[in-house]
Amino acid sequence: MENITWADFEKVELRVGTILETADFPEARKPAYKVKVDFGEFGIRWSSAQITKHYTHEELIGMQIVGVVNFPKKQIANFMSEFLVTGFADENGDIVLTAVDKPVPNGSKLV
Repeated sequence: MENITWADFEKVELRVGTILETADFPEARKPAYKVKVDFGEFGIRWSSAQITKHYTHEELIGMQIVGVVNFPKKQIANFMSEFLVTGFADENGDIVLTAVDKPVPNGSKLV
């Protein structure tokens, strides 16, 4: 593991957003959903996430998740991802979302 400085960490914009909409993403190489997230003052953005093992479309709506909003856009298949969805792999390698357990304002920064 490489150590970073506090200044390095401060450059990463880890922000909370609320999932507004989801869609299947059959063009992705691995099973994934497209997610539309409201990051408050940082706008509404789309991304893809390989979270189909643990989440249904219905349970994702309204969930507050943590995303990196200051990476450049990235093309995934025929789709432009506008932020990085964060999560952790379980014992099978399936992704569990990074989320907050109490509501906070959209766009709040991880501190």
